[in-house]
Amino acid sequence: MKLKSILRLALVAVLGLTLTACSQSKSKDSSQNTNASCKVSVVATDTIIGDIAKNVAKNHADIHVIVPTGQDPHEYDPLPEDVSKTAKADLVFYNGLNLENAKNAWFTKMQNNLGEKVKKKSFAASEGVDAIHLEGKGQTNKEDPHAWLNLENGIIYAKNIAKQLERVDPKHKSDYQKNLNAYVGKLQKLDAKAKKAFNKIPKDKKLIVTSEGCFKYFSKAYNVPSAYIWEINTEVEGSPDQIKTLVRKLKKTKVSSIFVESSVSRKPMKTVSRDTGIPIYSTLFTDSIAKKGQTGDSYYGMMKWNLDKIAEGLAK
Repeated sequence: MKLKSILRLALVAVLGLTLTACSQSKSKDSSQNTNASCKVSVVATDTIIGDIAKNVAKNHADIHVIVPTGQDPHEYDPLPEDVSKTAKADLVFYNGLNLENAKNAWFTKMQNNLGEKVKKKSFAASEGVDAIHLEGKGQTNKEDPHAWLNLENGIIYAKNIAKQLERVDPKHKSDYQKNLNAYVGKLQKLDAKAKKAFNKIPKDKKLIVTSEGCFKYFSKAYNVPSAYIWEINTEVEGSPDQIKTLVRKLKKTKVSSIFVESSVSRKPMKTVSRDTGIPIYSTLFTDSIAKKGQTGDSYYGMMKWNLDKIAEGLAK
């Protein structure tokens, strides 16, 4: 037998043994990964949670994100690959707070179809967040899901993710803690810098105007009120009445800039801009990070972009 063939067979055998050992190490106790060479298999429902998980896990996890970059996590149809990877994952992280886990939401349906085993390994990244509730008619008992738009909540997400990674992979606990501490420090510095910037903006110019009313957590964190065309993406978006209501409100203010989110149509906000004479200053990231290689392609990056652009726009 030729040497190349022997080496090829040997490599296959080694890989097979490695995979078998990895599988066996997990099967003894499904709650822990006892083999240090095995990566934790993680599924995240959206790009924001996926990116936070990557910063905490680093090279100790393989992470699959269900909702692709730029798409709306409020409403999504999972692909067969998403279902398969969710079923096989060690950990599944979702946002919660009425985003993908409402009674008839896509993630709830997927969980129900996959059964109790998947439910037991699924965790809300937002656990422990001080939830804000929606304000619209028929919505007041529902939580606003956009908690990540407050960096303090993003830190809670990171801590929740680290806790579960440490539980299933205790051998790398010190690495997860080291990664978490570095990441939290980075987010805290950005948060402190943003609060200083918003404190300098005159009160009568402080109003974040967006298409969806997703900046309530942001508003609370940085003491900047918000206004919007529609409250949440699962309701009617950009109706004539909604636009007229916002236009009337803006004509009574001294706001110099309005904004539009990257994951929604620009058309309704263009109408608002035309009818008020207030320019659209920038696109903001809300439900998704940017595509890889572009500005805002991480949770930190999208938040820095949002904070910088909103502060610049309101200060004009």
